[in-house]
Amino acid sequence: MTFKKKSLTLLGAAALSLSISGCSVFDWLIYKPDIPQGNYMETQQVEKLRIEMTKEQVEYILGKPVLRDSFADDTWYYVYHYKSGRDASIIHKELIIHFNENDQLTKVVGDYDLAEDFDTPLEQSRLPDAPSIEATTEKSVEGDEEPLIPEQRPDTKPLVEEDDPESQAQKKFE
Repeated sequence: MTFKKKSLTLLGAAALSLSISGCSVFDWLIYKPDIPQGNYMETQQVEKLRIEMTKEQVEYILGKPVLRDSFADDTWYYVYHYKSGRDASIIHKELIIHFNENDQLTKVVGDYDLAEDFDTPLEQSRLPDAPSIEATTEKSVEGDEEPLIPEQRPDTKPLVEEDDPESQAQKKFE
C-alpha cells in the first residue's frame, strides 16, 4: 500500500471514530432539564414535627405524602428524587412517618434530622423565650422609659391639592 492510501485510511478511521463518539464528546452542549419528583421538604419543616401530632397537623406542615401504605394506613412515605440534567447526579431523600391507632404521630425515620424537642408533645412545648408583656411594662416603670410609640406627624398636606367636585364642574362650564 502506498503512503497516500495508508494516510487516507487512517484519516477515515479517525473521522469515523470521532463521529461515533461525537455525541458523548459534545454532550455538555445539549440542554437537559433537571427532574425533581416527589415531596421537596426543607429541614425547617421537618423540625416542626412533634410526637403525638395528629395526621391533619402533619399534613399541614409537610403536605400530602407521596405514598400511604395500603396495608397499614398508619404509615406515610415522603420521597424526594432529584436528577440533575447537567451532570446526572441524583439526590434521593425519604421520610417515613408512623402513626398509632389514634392517628397520632409516634415515630419518624428517614434522611432528615429531627428537632431536639421532637419527643416533647406540642401541647407541652413552649415558644422561644420572649419578654412577656408584664415584664416590659414593669421595666418601663422601673427604668422611667416611655413605651415606644410610632412618631406622630403634624397635620400633613397632600402632595397634590385637589379641587372639590363642584368647583371642577364649574370650570368645565366656563
